Amino acid sequence: MSLVRSRLAALVVAPFLLASACGDGAERDAPTPVVDTPITRGEAIFRRDCVGCHSLGHGDRRRAPDLLGVHQRRPSMWLSHWLTDPEHVAQKNPYAQQLVQKWGGVVMPNPGLDAAQISDVLAFIAHQSALGPMPHSAPVELSSQELDATRRLYFERCAGCHGTLRAGGTGPDIGQAAATSLGTDALAAVMRNGTPWGMPAWGRQAILSEVEIARLAALLQLPPAQGPALSLEEAKGSWELLVPVAQRPSLPEHGWDWQDFFGVILRDSGQVAIFDGTSRAEVARIDAGFAVHILRASSDGRYLYAVGRDGWVTLIDLWSLVPKAVARVRGCWDARSVESSKGAGYEQRYAIEGCYWPSQYVVLDGLTLEPLAVQGVLGETVDTGEPLSEVRVASIASVPGAPLWAVSLKESGHVALVDYSKGDFPIVARIPVERFLHDGGMDSTGRYLLVAANAKNRVEVVDLQERQRVASIETGVLPHPGRGANFIDPTFGPVNATTHLGEPALSVYGTDPIGHPEQAWTVVRKLALPSSGGLFLKTHPASPWVLMDMALSTDPEAARQICAYSKQTGQIDRCITPASRGKALQPEFNRAGSEVWVSVWDHAGELVIYDAVSLEERARITGLETPTGKFNVFNTARDVY
Repeated sequence: MSLVRSRLAALVVAPFLLASACGDGAERDAPTPVVDTPITRGEAIFRRDCVGCHSLGHGDRRRAPDLLGVHQRRPSMWLSHWLTDPEHVAQKNPYAQQLVQKWGGVVMPNPGLDAAQISDVLAFIAHQSALGPMPHSAPVELSSQELDATRRLYFERCAGCHGTLRAGGTGPDIGQAAATSLGTDALAAVMRNGTPWGMPAWGRQAILSEVEIARLAALLQLPPAQGPALSLEEAKGSWELLVPVAQRPSLPEHGWDWQDFFGVILRDSGQVAIFDGTSRAEVARIDAGFAVHILRASSDGRYLYAVGRDGWVTLIDLWSLVPKAVARVRGCWDARSVESSKGAGYEQRYAIEGCYWPSQYVVLDGLTLEPLAVQGVLGETVDTGEPLSEVRVASIASVPGAPLWAVSLKESGHVALVDYSKGDFPIVARIPVERFLHDGGMDSTGRYLLVAANAKNRVEVVDLQERQRVASIETGVLPHPGRGANFIDPTFGPVNATTHLGEPALSVYGTDPIGHPEQAWTVVRKLALPSSGGLFLKTHPASPWVLMDMALSTDPEAARQICAYSKQTGQIDRCITPASRGKALQPEFNRAGSEVWVSVWDHAGELVIYDAVSLEERARITGLETPTGKFNVFNTARDVY
């Protein structure tokens, strides 16, 4: 069995993924034949496509109005026009404009229905309105085997945004009560079609099958399974020291410019590919576990730390004749973050892995990955004081000039400072900011942490010297900056920026409270993008551009685009389309800032390399399995973004 498959097998048998709450299932009753009429056809369309946002007799409790009796409030011709071209009607009709503003300023996506289908939907709404609220469809029954597989599927596709216990975070609460209130059809429609507020269209993108969608909708209406602990002893039991430190080279064994290597995540194959930034040749390919999330570099760049969704951390030595894994460990069942120690005198001495589950962080020896300590992070929320049963560790940043990691605690809304100069690696400060914290990075001076509280539509600003929040910037719906992008605006001085999962906008905000106090911590520019769904944006001091993706857009065309913001003009200059398939994401510059690499996330994936000034294509690397994140060694080690 390959390493990747054996790791996946370990994931499958994790106790909290297999705890069954149902029997083995019985014979399913044969479905009752449905008579084909305009009303039954309209009902099928409504349940399939509309209930993700609209309810029918259950109140205005979603992202769009309840439609019970809508045929009595608006003329049928108006409703037909709206369903035919909502964008056009929203531009021309005053009532439609008021409606859009009332419901958050997002125009309903075009449902793609023809005239006959629209007539059927309106016939069903009128028919059901005379009867009363539309009943929810019953969830499918799950056998114990189906339940186990669906829990694993939830872990793989849903837990990152909604949480192991389904209480929400970046995505909304979908625990048993909330999911049952929404109902089977609404849950399935959201998974199938996505939303303009950041939910991917898993069904339309062929990520989930209709059978998987139906089973997930059923699972969400059951109580969530409680996850198990993972102790220091268990973490030590997983530790694999593949190459002792004494047997590693004291100098690079090859002639590559290793500081200009790119570590490229091949997500579905569970691997990291190493490419030379000059020749663009593939230097090595390393097994690194299920769905590698990020790579981080040691302070000198010699080592890369890869963390997978399955909680495995892999240490990669770039000085070996062929770069290779030299140690592995599993400190979490589910993880997203890892970072090394960069403080003076502690360079690469330690590493920290942050867990999505259990609620803890694990401190590792930076050169061997031997587990040294496990510290829990459970606590109370910043706003209500409510005790929590799940707190996920989101982004982790090494604090410049101090032996500290800044650790974002998603559910509680605190930025924790972990002191790695102390023997038990404790949290020495919990700085209250906002819920739910996600990704972020430093400003250009390294004094301020800029972290997205994306469920609150804000970027929080933490002064790491004074250990306090100094600002909260409302940027737009669900900001997702990655590490962010630092650059100099010709009018407003030093700034940072974010794109958004839930709004088609780029927000630029000032970061210089000394030189530009009037603009500090305020949005100085906000520009429209073709779509929401932004995951990453990046820049480099040598490039005139800030480049950004829209990889989670529900519009396939927008998801394939990379847009370029001009630092000089303060405008979106152009958008380019690297490929005719998949998703384009995560621009990453080479060391010199002369080239930028873009991933085409597809099973027949590619890396497309552009001139970082002209944005003309220079090269294309094909034949890669689902390339996603890319990390240039020099830029990652020195936090150039």
